[in-house]
Amino acid sequence: AVMWRAVAASAPARVLCRAPPPPPLPPPRRRAVSVAVSPAAGLADERVETRVAGLGPGQPVTLRAVAADERGCLFQSCAHYRADSRGELHLGTDASHGGDYTGVEPMGLFWSLAPAGMERPYQRLVPRSTGTPMKVEMLVHQGHSLPGAIPGTVVAKAEVERWFTAPGVRRIRLKEGGVRGSLFLPPGDGPFPGVIDMYGDEGGLIEFRSSLLATRGFAALSLPYFDFEDLPKVMKEFKLEYFEEAARFLQRHPKVKGPGVGVIGTGKGAELALSMITFLPEVVAAVCISGCSSNTVADLHYGEMTLPGLRFDMNKVSVSDAGVFDIFEALDDPTNPANSPCTIPIEKAEGHFLLVVGEDDRMWKSSLYAELAIGRLRQHGKENFELLSYPGAGHRIDPPSTPFCQVAMDRVLGVPVLGGGESKAHAHAQEHSWGKIQEFLHLHLG
Repeated sequence: AVMWRAVAASAPARVLCRAPPPPPLPPPRRRAVSVAVSPAAGLADERVETRVAGLGPGQPVTLRAVAADERGCLFQSCAHYRADSRGELHLGTDASHGGDYTGVEPMGLFWSLAPAGMERPYQRLVPRSTGTPMKVEMLVHQGHSLPGAIPGTVVAKAEVERWFTAPGVRRIRLKEGGVRGSLFLPPGDGPFPGVIDMYGDEGGLIEFRSSLLATRGFAALSLPYFDFEDLPKVMKEFKLEYFEEAARFLQRHPKVKGPGVGVIGTGKGAELALSMITFLPEVVAAVCISGCSSNTVADLHYGEMTLPGLRFDMNKVSVSDAGVFDIFEALDDPTNPANSPCTIPIEKAEGHFLLVVGEDDRMWKSSLYAELAIGRLRQHGKENFELLSYPGAGHRIDPPSTPFCQVAMDRVLGVPVLGGGESKAHAHAQEHSWGKIQEFLHLHLG
């Protein structure tokens, strides 16, 4: 018994002398997740490179872009990605598997920006001021979250600045005779090719394309023609003399190369561009984006001549269950002989035409109108045109990465109107046409 007590008494001492087990090894440290966008501040018509590092191999993440317009309205987009075997992502080579777009789209998060869920729908993200950048926040979230759903935890973020004006570009507000608008001049002595820039029936002064053109080496005059300062409030009738005065002002400007100037227009602006190159010898090149080959809505006067405007028949407008207006069939038929007085006699033009159309334009039949214009030119033995026709693109083909907007509030009607198009095809049309437009203008303006 004594012996057993001794053994028992000594046992704890042996346990205390034994070396403690080594502490467990810490898990391998993963570097922090980071997202890098290059350039962090760059021009709005240029691509950026977006890379994510520090993820786990194959880790699912949602990338989001968030931006606000000048009024504070929030826009956002999202896409689903998986990291590669090194835990990295590169939007230039890796495909999105879901969200607002799929496939390899380096600029997809930019062109798919749309009003956030709490905002009024059908708004465009278009800069009103060209002197400040559009700031876009890029966020990396854990897991895949659907558009509109609450996303996972933010693991990395970065801010990008998208500038519409390069350093050294000058903006001069115009009150020159009857002409209103803004003249953008590239840095340097020049002279530069001169271009007049016009938008459609939304009215007012829209400058971001002009400032980008100046950044690309053009003297660009952003020309409003109604609903701005002392110009007419509505599109009732137009005098071509206003546009002639603008063309002469630009042609005579000491920084403008000459002898002729160009014009670029979208929608109603494209149709006015056709009339300008037809009747004004100062205009020698016209880029017409989604235009009509006849004069529409408002009568156009020039001296003793009048081109009446084709009218819209509101009985031919259809309205979806969601309250979206489809006006595709509403414009009077320009091929009806009764409407021939509205046709712009473009065969009289000495200059060159670049016609740009989206084949899914639902605002009106711009593909058909381009065909009619080309047929008319060929009928008169003319080949002074190029056509860029884009399957799947909608009405308003803007500079690259401008957010796609299939339905937009119409300023005149005050209702949402279908512009047509599919986001990815439309984005590709914007990128391709922008380069072609610059080539065309340089070719014919020097």
